[in-house]
Amino acid sequence: MVKTNEKQYLDLCQHVLDTGSDRGDRTGTGTRSVFGYQMRFNLQEGFPLITTKRVPFKLIVSELLWFLKGDTNIRYLLLHNNNIWNEWAFQKWVDSDEYDGPDMQNFGLRSQEDPDFNEQYQKQMERFKQSILENDDFAEKYGHLGDVYGKQWRHWKSSNNETIDQIEQVIQAIKENPNSRRLIVSAWNPEDVPTMALPPCHTLFQFYVQDGKLSCQLYQRSGDIFLGIPFNIASYSLLTHLIARECGLNVGDFIHTIGDAHIYYNHFEQVKIQLSRTPKTLPTLSLNPDVQSVSDFEVEDIKVEDYNPHPSIKAPIAV
Repeated sequence: MVKTNEKQYLDLCQHVLDTGSDRGDRTGTGTRSVFGYQMRFNLQEGFPLITTKRVPFKLIVSELLWFLKGDTNIRYLLLHNNNIWNEWAFQKWVDSDEYDGPDMQNFGLRSQEDPDFNEQYQKQMERFKQSILENDDFAEKYGHLGDVYGKQWRHWKSSNNETIDQIEQVIQAIKENPNSRRLIVSAWNPEDVPTMALPPCHTLFQFYVQDGKLSCQLYQRSGDIFLGIPFNIASYSLLTHLIARECGLNVGDFIHTIGDAHIYYNHFEQVKIQLSRTPKTLPTLSLNPDVQSVSDFEVEDIKVEDYNPHPSIKAPIAV
């Protein structure tokens, strides 16, 4: 029997296409958007990794572990063949006085429309990635994305210059006081927002324990429905599983609350293709039974089983 969790996501896609407002945006691409939308995924019914297109689970795993390590440099991601944050670091390099290649302004859009430019872009991106991996000084200068998720989750700087590990604190609170209404982790630090490559889209999450099950609700201020939201659903569902494991709990629900839920104009056709497909049975999450702490997991400890999705659907990212 096909699980019902994925229908929540497909209903969101259709709702925005049918009822959303057309709006301008920071990237200049244009979106169709609704404000305020919520989905609920029962994690007992299968792992909510979208099946109407292939979603690269290993990228989700390496990104989440990167956050949990408190890292903000893309070198760790590149070591795991994860390129999803490259554009923001690349932008910092091409905007610098040290960059000596061809003009890369608006590269995120131009690379999709101009084959000659796309070839130049790919060459410069490969050059950038190799420099990050091979040159420590270059990686330190251009690989950092500012005070993004990992820093806020694990190294929040307080007003008296102390460091707060929000992940460690919330795990301890779940264990000691599971009825607490303060089981919250925030990535939105107003003081640090100006120094971030991209201010946090998933801004705050809260845990809830009932009947031996751990549930998580995410508030996401801005959601790219086609490219971003499937990652966010899977990432926070995985986070819920990892923290439940460390706290000796089963998993409950993942509740996803989105502020500005939008589809970019240049994703409309891809969304329509996805909506034409029939969802398949959701996969099962497999965690290494020998690992208990969220801080000890490595990429190879986390897998999905029986994931047989429809083919990938490519779309440009708006930077």
